[in-house]
Amino acid sequence: MKAAVFQKAIDEEEEEEEVCNAFDGEVDIHTQTTSSHDTKNNLKGLFTSLLSMDQKRARTMPDEENGDTTNRKKSRAASRASRDVTGSEPVQQRRLWVKDRSRAWWEERSRFDYPEDDFKNAFRMSKTTFNLICDELNSAVAKEDTALRNAIPVRQRVAVCVWRLATGEPLRLVSKKFGLGISTCHKLVLEVCKAIKDVLMPKYLKWPDHEEGLRSVGETFEAVSGIPNIVGSMYTTHVPIVAPKISVSAYFNKRHTERNQKTCYSITIQAVVNPRGVFTDLCIGWPGSMSDEHVLEKSLLYQRANSGGLLKGLWVAGGPGHPGYWLVAHQ
Repeated sequence: MKAAVFQKAIDEEEEEEEVCNAFDGEVDIHTQTTSSHDTKNNLKGLFTSLLSMDQKRARTMPDEENGDTTNRKKSRAASRASRDVTGSEPVQQRRLWVKDRSRAWWEERSRFDYPEDDFKNAFRMSKTTFNLICDELNSAVAKEDTALRNAIPVRQRVAVCVWRLATGEPLRLVSKKFGLGISTCHKLVLEVCKAIKDVLMPKYLKWPDHEEGLRSVGETFEAVSGIPNIVGSMYTTHVPIVAPKISVSAYFNKRHTERNQKTCYSITIQAVVNPRGVFTDLCIGWPGSMSDEHVLEKSLLYQRANSGGLLKGLWVAGGPGHPGYWLVAHQ
């Protein structure tokens, strides 16, 4: 019965007959002494079944490949059609999970009709000054929208920094007010401060560079104080900081520690202002353990004044801790 089935398969498939004949000859060579006719027929039937399965599998694979090829062609055609219609490459939309935060506090204060006095009490500056800062820093802090999210507006970026500097409020509370992450607020403060240093300081923080300007400042000071030839008022203050990891003793502020009964570390800020309270010179960053006199000696203003090319017989009003070379010390 098995031999008849095998013979019928041979009549239908010529390729199988050639393979089976080859197999038959090979079996006869190696099994002349031990193989029987029935065993040979069983092996031929098994081989034929395996061959049939392989051929069926081969017939189905091209169909699957053709289907994948068709899908790829359709995708390319759709992409080309979209590009032809829009004139640009299609943008693939991606999904990004973002925590939903309320921005009601900032949106209320950023309204055009928000009261001027309330805005000034909150940000320590008028709306006009705030808008001027935003316009000046726009090119330095503005970011572009991406496929994942929209960029934070320039006004909100500047407001985060100004609010943090004006109030000293913890970043955790700043984050809640402006509807941003804590790390984002920290990053914005650093970016805006750097932009202020790079863009605004060279433009607005200037010492009067001509005699007419110095004369005008001296006349205004004389009208206010009655003292002639004063072109600036100097003061040195301290900004508390977290204890640094290196040179801790250099930043230890003994005076503030004794006054507040609490260990304090600080850096110094030496500032000079004109009669209108506008800064004309700054020296920032020296350790808090240094005296006012030592901070002055390290400043660029001191070096320029001693070289004879800055003050030219004019004076700066200072405090009791400043030397009296070219400063008028007041008690």
